[in-house]
Amino acid sequence: MSHTTVHTLPAAVVEGLRAGTLAPYLGSGLLTLCEGVTPPADPPALAGVLTTKVSVPGKIRNRLTAAAQFIENFKHRKTLVKAMGEAYALSAAPSPLHCWLAALPSPLVVDTWYDDTTRQALAGRTDWAEVQGLSQSEHFGTWVGWYDAQGQSCPDPVEATTVLYKPWGGRAPAGNYLISDSDFVEVLTEIDIQTPIPALVQQRRAALGFVFLGCRFNDQLPRAFARQILKRSAGPHYAVLPDEPTRMEARFLDEMGITRLALPLDEVARQWTGALPVAA
Repeated sequence: MSHTTVHTLPAAVVEGLRAGTLAPYLGSGLLTLCEGVTPPADPPALAGVLTTKVSVPGKIRNRLTAAAQFIENFKHRKTLVKAMGEAYALSAAPSPLHCWLAALPSPLVVDTWYDDTTRQALAGRTDWAEVQGLSQSEHFGTWVGWYDAQGQSCPDPVEATTVLYKPWGGRAPAGNYLISDSDFVEVLTEIDIQTPIPALVQQRRAALGFVFLGCRFNDQLPRAFARQILKRSAGPHYAVLPDEPTRMEARFLDEMGITRLALPLDEVARQWTGALPVAA
């Protein structure tokens, strides 16, 4: 299986998103579309924020999950959660693309960053729910938490029109974070057999392809999660990736059969939100 690179925006992508047969899969890069001051928008930036709050050895200062593990080990989990909450207390105003995506009838939206921008964009609707990954250090034996559109915790899965799935957690509504090495080791130990992935997400993906927006695959963690979330999904899959892929990214795109859309994210956003015509 190999990937294809295209330099125009296929109409089939926007049509699939509008029809609810393609699901948005969002990464931290989406924050670059937001105006004004934004919270940390990539792992190095977040590592920088955390390590200004707690002193961390220089050799791991730029390695986000290792730095978070050091803080958890030597300053307690509560210190790490508090630092994450402070890092994302500043909410970015949703961009036009966030708002456009939030208005779609998507059965599933995957959001792999800690900010609450997508949740804000969905706030005008009542027919959505959120499911977040939970840290085993805080919720041992429980892999996910469900929340309704008002942010109230729900004991059972919510059969909403749109389900927002945040596999790494997020600041709102409850400050759940997968962030340290141990958080991810616990999940990755089980993810091959799909245990940490909500059953409702597994059911819905069976009829869906995914469109990656603001994502990079140049690290093992985003590749591992994307690989398992896409497992047994219908396809096709697309990734807006303007920069030339690294060797590992290219291998991942090949493995998953993802079509690379070699266009800047802001240009794609302008086309989809109505400023430019969509290519045929």
